[in-house]
Amino acid sequence: MTTSMTTEPGEGTPVDESRSLTGAATTATRTAWLMIVLGVVGLVASALLVIERVAVAVDPDYVPPCSINPILTCTSAMLSAQGEVFGFPNPVLGVAGFPVVVATGAAMLAGARMARWYWTGMWLGGLGAMAFMHWLIYESLFSIEALCPYCMVVWAATTPLFAVVSGYALPRGALGERVATSTLVGDLLALRWWLVGLWFAVLAGLIGI
Repeated sequence: MTTSMTTEPGEGTPVDESRSLTGAATTATRTAWLMIVLGVVGLVASALLVIERVAVAVDPDYVPPCSINPILTCTSAMLSAQGEVFGFPNPVLGVAGFPVVVATGAAMLAGARMARWYWTGMWLGGLGAMAFMHWLIYESLFSIEALCPYCMVVWAATTPLFAVVSGYALPRGALGERVATSTLVGDLLALRWWLVGLWFAVLAGLIGI
């Protein structure tokens, strides 16, 4: 059995194609599983929030299990103006968006290869989710002054999920070849899990854990 050897552009060192393909497959599989797991976590938390919001709408005296005390409470967030920015409960966005993430991961495990435009949309959607989420975090901490436990689960899933998508999509040209080959972008992606850890540490500090 033989393996073919190629030379990378601009370099004189031969590359074993079989090893390159195996590495790419491993990266895709790892990315797919992370997307499925984090997507399911976000979906379950979002669905629970929608269910509890409906229960509160039906019975104003109902106390959701996620309303533990005046600080840790879903009720304050759900009934606030920030809880329905687009005219419907914010968690509906998660119920709509996280299944796309899970389906994408499942398709990757089945061997599907998404077009570049698909990853562009996935990354931009994640960026929008991150921006909206951080605004909600700010409002929760400094305006509503209450923390929704199920919301925090969504936060905890969204940030690493964006890191996963970024790590897979950007090197594959989701934002163009210039970004894909950028040294700065490559360095940031190499540090992405340290940055995620830093994010959790900063958030924990703001919450006061």
